[in-house]
Amino acid sequence: MAAYPFREFIVGWKGWDGKTPSKVPRNQQMELKDFAAHVAEKFNVHHIEPWSPIFPSTDSKYLAQFRAAVEKAHSSVVDIAVDGGYSQYSTDAAVREKAVQATIHWIDVAAALASPSIRTHIDAAKDSQPDVGRASDTLARVAEYGAKKNVVVHLENDNPISEDPFFIVQVIEKVNSPWLRALPDFGNSLAAHDEAFQDRAMEAMFSHAYAICHVKEGEVNDKGEASHVDMAKTFGILKKHGFKGYCSIEYDAPGDPYQPTTEMVEQTIKYLS
Repeated sequence: MAAYPFREFIVGWKGWDGKTPSKVPRNQQMELKDFAAHVAEKFNVHHIEPWSPIFPSTDSKYLAQFRAAVEKAHSSVVDIAVDGGYSQYSTDAAVREKAVQATIHWIDVAAALASPSIRTHIDAAKDSQPDVGRASDTLARVAEYGAKKNVVVHLENDNPISEDPFFIVQVIEKVNSPWLRALPDFGNSLAAHDEAFQDRAMEAMFSHAYAICHVKEGEVNDKGEASHVDMAKTFGILKKHGFKGYCSIEYDAPGDPYQPTTEMVEQTIKYLS
């Protein structure tokens, strides 16, 4: 279960601008460390994928409390969705170094929480179009550190330019490390492209996937237009490539996430059966 759809229900969320309080009443919110117990009770799901912007702290004391709470819920952290904020392909070496250090920090967090993986963004650069050479050089260092900590690093088809699925595949193939893998998101490519592109994207991403994918029924773009995933087809691609990792349920549309999430859990179990 991804924490991202439930961000409004997590204590401390201040909106995308960092200033807008959650619309959810405080008595309906929960601490991030209690998210595992919450989804175990609500959805009978015992693996979680927390999101880096809603961590109240990453100091060792808090991470120990978080890990203890997850274990008490008989659950586990299986991935951390990380928003790094720095471009791995910027022409500025200092920016690329910040991208490395930011990701390394979250690899350490993952190790402290016994998470086998993280997802890091390939952020857009102000000074460059996506560049396979610079991105792969940067991410090779990240993968090397991940190997030392036994943490796999994933790249997701999210931003339609900086995280184009075929660009991601080129980077992964150039790095050529088992510690750098693809995270296929069922819906993200549909927000900017047609179904034919989506099908090719899923084929490419699942051919390099390992530990986790994001299950979505669709996306809503910047214009408020909704797209819808062909779930049967996408799960067919997943099975075709022998994917054995986690399916992280990530409802990503306006409105209350609880009922749609329940429905996606049921759909996922059906298609995986």
